[in-house]
Amino acid sequence: MEKITSLQNNQIKNIRQLSAKNKERKLQGLFVLEGARELSLALEGNYQIESLYICPKLFEKSDYPEIIRTIDSNALYEITPAIFQKIAYRESSDGIFALVKSKSHTLSELKLRDNPFIILLEAIEKPGNLGAILRTSDAAGADAVVVCDPLTDLYNPNIIRSSVGCLFTVPIAVCSNEEALEFLQNKQIRSFAAELTATQIYQDVDFTLSSAIIMGTEANGLTPFWLKNADVRIKIPMRGVIDSLNVSVSTAIIAFEAMRQRSRKYGI
Repeated sequence: MEKITSLQNNQIKNIRQLSAKNKERKLQGLFVLEGARELSLALEGNYQIESLYICPKLFEKSDYPEIIRTIDSNALYEITPAIFQKIAYRESSDGIFALVKSKSHTLSELKLRDNPFIILLEAIEKPGNLGAILRTSDAAGADAVVVCDPLTDLYNPNIIRSSVGCLFTVPIAVCSNEEALEFLQNKQIRSFAAELTATQIYQDVDFTLSSAIIMGTEANGLTPFWLKNADVRIKIPMRGVIDSLNVSVSTAIIAFEAMRQRSRKYGI
């Protein structure tokens, strides 16, 4: 295993660029992944590992010591604690970094069951919110997350961190609003747009058939495109002074109501 001891090493410089710049991630088709648990989920999700960087002093405490046995030895590099500290983006870590090849995430690649439940997000901006929604999607058993007109890069390190690796466990597609609408209509998936002025309360609609909930931006909610084209407009009733919730919280509330209904009807 080759050892890297200098921050001026070209591979280390590239890791720092990929962590910081969306443009570089798109240009190279690579992203940075920190953490052995997240790496194990990426491998299960059939992601290809370009190279792996290990700080032995930290990695010896990892709960996933066997993970490096699955990686080609020619792709393994040892780095010093000082280098790891400079490139780490998590508060605590088990001493492992990987450069991973990105996926395309097209609608045509989604494999849905006959009666799917989909979470559709329009122009979500904050990586932490998108990561939290992916975590919710995994926990609720959603069939897919569709990200329309995204304002944040899917492989932003903060999305990977806040999703605790669920970026790799949930089927994801990235597309335009128009493409998403055509997809839903072709698949005969009923769409529910969450917005504050709706009259229908989310608990009073039927999510047991093929369904997609549509969630809007943190600041402005959904655009007129979805308010006009969604089949049903729903709301979460607000009983306090504040008139809205964080988009990741709102998504979790509606998604788990959908799962409750489906569990009662189908026993799943």
